[in-house]
Amino acid sequence: MSAPQQAPDGRPLGVRVIATALRVDQTTVYREIKSGRLPSYRVGSGRGTIRVSRAAFMQYLDDRGIPTSELAVAL
Repeated sequence: MSAPQQAPDGRPLGVRVIATALRVDQTTVYREIKSGRLPSYRVGSGRGTIRVSRAAFMQYLDDRGIPTSELAVAL
């Protein structure tokens, strides 16, 4: 088992980090983004990379009653 991943403070979060934090598959995170429940934006040209602001992720957790102490990643 590997050590928990950490996203540097202040930087937006990627789908992989969010999936790890929530202990779900990346597909679940993409579904939440597509449904509009988890606001995101794209960075880069073409398909780009999806990013989620820390504020949006914290609001997502708060809306669902998920305490940050339950996350697998220190934010």
